[in-house]
Parts: sequence; structure tokens; C-alpha cells
Amino acid sequence: MLFKKKIELSEKNGVKMINGSVQFQAVYLNVHCFEVDGILIDTGSASLLKQFKPFFEQMDVDQIMLTHYHEDHSGGAHFLQKTYNLPIFMHPINIEECAKKASYPLYRKLFWGARLPFLAQPVGDAFSSRTADWKVIETPGHTEDHVAYLNESTGQLFTGDLYVTPKTKVVLREESIPQIIRSLEKVLTYDFLEIYCNHAGYIENGREALMRKLHYLKELSYKIEMMNEEGLTTDEITAQLFNKKYPITKLSLGEWDAAHIVSSVLNK
Repeated sequence: MLFKKKIELSEKNGVKMINGSVQFQAVYLNVHCFEVDGILIDTGSASLLKQFKPFFEQMDVDQIMLTHYHEDHSGGAHFLQKTYNLPIFMHPINIEECAKKASYPLYRKLFWGARLPFLAQPVGDAFSSRTADWKVIETPGHTEDHVAYLNESTGQLFTGDLYVTPKTKVVLREESIPQIIRSLEKVLTYDFLEIYCNHAGYIENGREALMRKLHYLKELSYKIEMMNEEGLTTDEITAQLFNKKYPITKLSLGEWDAAHIVSSVLNK
């Protein structure tokens, strides 16, 4: 199998970013890490570690904050902890799981590599970096342990996988659209400007982007509920609302699928 990898480096408003991508045939996946005010937000994947090492070697950080446990966000944690002895913080739900050998489907290992165990500490509801105070906002939906980080001094919001794209078309089996809606509503009660998404990168009008996504998901949920009341099945609703087939659905053997959007709305 031929996997193409590349990285892009950028900086915006004091935030240094590295974006790594992995492509196999028609499937393209990417992930960002962010360095800001002495912290590293997420660590990339084990498969991109070689490409990310020069970035890690030049960074100046005291601690690592993870938005959630997924291997594309935590795959570099073992290396960073072992090499630089950096403390790692995350939501407590999956700390125990991350201390063990990772278990996830083969296609994810092919793209993101095998995450090695690491030791993390529970993040509270707030923390301090070198010059700023931060809010930790629980934002479940993509995963149960998902959090966003808000720099209260700058108004910069680091959203992990809460945003990703304005119009969600496929999700993981474990995701919950109703939870994501509630998490979007929650973060929108905070005072922030720009957002830094681990897949979309820097978004200047972050509040507007999150509001558009919230409106889309609410409207989509309403359509799904109305179609279900009319007697349509999950498969029929999926076929009508999501007629495009995405390569990731076939590659993941259905772990990524539009049908999970429909079922999560109906099973809320």
C-alpha cells in the first residue's frame, strides 16, 4: 500500500501550527497540532511522528493538553513524554485506556499508526499557561472525553474535532449528533473570536462558523425526525438525505457512515 504523507507549517496570532496529512487512493485524512504560550495542544499520530519530530524539536512547551483520546490526536504522546518528560493532561474518562496498548480497527492503524501507551493526568475545568488563564470546556459528541480549550486572554478557542466541517456528511459509529448540538450550544455561550480546529485549522470567524454548523445540524435533525414520523426507516432516510457515497465508508467497513448520523438522532 502506498500512503502519501506531507506536512505544512504555519503561524497565526502567536499560534504555531503543523498540519500533517495521510492519503491512500481517494481517502485523505489530516490532523493539526498547535503550540501556543508554552503548551502543545494534541500530538498528531504515530504514523506522522517522523514528519512531526522537527516541529517537536524546535517547540518550547511545558505541558501537553489533549482534546480527546483518538490516535490521530494522541499518537505522539508516548514519544513526547519519553523524550521530553512533558506532563500530559486530558479528560479522565480515557486515561486508563491510553495507558494500555491501543485497540482500534486495522484501517486506522494503517493511516495513523499504532499509538503506544502513555501516562496522562486528569485535566480540571481550568488551567494556566505562561501568560494566560484557560477554560476547559467539556464538549462530548465526537467522543465522550472530548474537550475544547479557551484562552481567556486572547479569545482563541481550540475546538479539537467539534467543528471539522460546516456540513457533516459521515460520522464514526460512536458519535452522537444530539450531543454535538448541545456541545456547540455550550461553547457558543463563551466569549471567543477565532477558532483552531484540529482538521480545518485556523478559522478567523470562529463564532460564525460554529453557528453555521449548529444551524445545519439542527435543521438536519429536524428533517430526520420528520421523515421518521412519516414511517421511513433509517436506511431510507440515509439514502434520501445522503445520496453521495464516500470512500471512507467502504474503507472503514462502515465505521464511518452517514447512517450513524441518522441513527444517533433517532436514538437520542
